[in-house]
Amino acid sequence: MTALDVLQRCSLFRDFSETGLQIFASIAVDRTVPAGTPVFAEGMVGESMYVVKEGTVRVTLRDGQGERTLAMLGPSEPFGEIALLTRSTRLVSVVAETTCDLLELAQRDFYRLQPQKPQACLKLALAIAGDLARKAADAREDLRALAGGQG
Repeated sequence: MTALDVLQRCSLFRDFSETGLQIFASIAVDRTVPAGTPVFAEGMVGESMYVVKEGTVRVTLRDGQGERTLAMLGPSEPFGEIALLTRSTRLVSVVAETTCDLLELAQRDFYRLQPQKPQACLKLALAIAGDLARKAADAREDLRALAGGQG
């Protein structure tokens, strides 16, 4: 499966034209991660986002009881998107549950692309923001519980 195929199936890129998809496929790098290997760890500085090409990754969070699995992600699912937009600390850990083929989109390449393709970069930034807003709305009750029932 090519980078273009993976991006076509990824929800963040669903409204992109073939040309827009090709722009991001041109900066995507294939990565293979063996089963049991961390892709990144909670607390690390994020420098890339990823899309699962093949395999499954486990998203975890450390809390008072240890490590908790938040999600299992499979083909065409993105993760680590915030790191594409800003230099920040990873909020979760992601580990390859199986041997995984991933597409990596590095922040440095995204930033280099912005002056050349501002509309495509803005469109992706807005797609990421919209996806994060949807996830926050879906997690509203969990967020209220973390805040002690206030809100």
